[in-house]
Amino acid sequence: MQALGVAQLNSYLRELLEADEIVRNIWVVGEISEFRRYPSGHCYFTLKDEGATLRGVMWRTFADRHPSLPRVGDAVLAHGKVSIYESRGELQLVVDTIMPAGVGLLNARFEELKQRLAAEGLFNPERKRPLPDLPRRIGIVTSPQAAALQDMLNILRRRFPLTEVVIAPCLVQGERAPDSIVEALYAIYQTEVDLIILARGGGSIEDLWCFNDEAVARAVFASPVPLITGVGHETDTTIVDFVADLRAPTPSAAAELAVPAMSMLGDQIAYMRSRLHMGVALQPRRAQCERLIQRMNLVAPLRRVAQDRQQLDDLARRLTARMTRSTALHQSHLRGLQAQLRALSPYATLMRGYALVRRASDGHLLTHPDQVLPGDTLIITTRAGDLHAQVVPPTDQEERR
Repeated sequence: MQALGVAQLNSYLRELLEADEIVRNIWVVGEISEFRRYPSGHCYFTLKDEGATLRGVMWRTFADRHPSLPRVGDAVLAHGKVSIYESRGELQLVVDTIMPAGVGLLNARFEELKQRLAAEGLFNPERKRPLPDLPRRIGIVTSPQAAALQDMLNILRRRFPLTEVVIAPCLVQGERAPDSIVEALYAIYQTEVDLIILARGGGSIEDLWCFNDEAVARAVFASPVPLITGVGHETDTTIVDFVADLRAPTPSAAAELAVPAMSMLGDQIAYMRSRLHMGVALQPRRAQCERLIQRMNLVAPLRRVAQDRQQLDDLARRLTARMTRSTALHQSHLRGLQAQLRALSPYATLMRGYALVRRASDGHLLTHPDQVLPGDTLIITTRAGDLHAQVVPPTDQEERR
């Protein structure tokens, strides 16, 4: 029979604990009953619950990463590994992260879901789609009462008024919010939108927690068109931000990213026109090259002249090919942009004798009589200008018809 010394036993137990899959990467919930940070920067404390206590230590390297440290009486969530303090034979938790228990539990759930969805490929950069250059219809999934909604609508109208907006209302806070968001997302998927914005204004981690729900993340992943998230403020990051095709720091920023500014389109067309003119200006250079080639053919067939002529021919062909490709490319791009602008312009419809009808109160474009009430003021836009009208109730004879 072999007897072990105390130090040998403690060393053996420490090796067993540190090799164990569970206790070498573990979260522990408890209350701080003692806490002290020594001049060395290391922290020593005791965790307790109703049935037991556990010594803990956090080395200076990890302690310095925490903006604040817990105090006696705080309920905390600590992460680390279980080990043995060999010289005393005491069980201790070697901590690398410690945080308030409420927020800590949410963060632990957040990290667990984040790692699991990442392993499934929901965050892969390869699946993220580019945003459309000129979206005709944009779907917005948010609370209809949110101030962020009005901010987004104002930005979209200012930057690109040709885009139609479809709103899918939902709850964005509380226990029922995840189901409501999922339902609104799948509803907007049934419409013919080119781009979707999922948004909510700022709030606490608890307020934004519905955007860390697994069902919401999978619904975002199922989007048939590019989707932008604008949840909270710049410092807030949720699970749906990792799944979305593009994350915006705020709802307003999401609206800015969704559409181009009309002025930018004008600048782009002007740039393309300038490049096209440059291509046309190359034509005289081509003729000059051809004349040089003809003159070279008249020179005695010396070896040096023949070599130079061959080089000149090669340069002329490359210049011609580049000029042709460049001119054709820019002409095609310019025609495409002009066709898109003509197709999107509501004034093309006006020129054919039709009119656009909007509510004066919010500028909303009307497509059905049910969208107005008696007494509403309307703005009727024709090719010659705007008319103002007021909705009146139907007469008895009209109702019978």
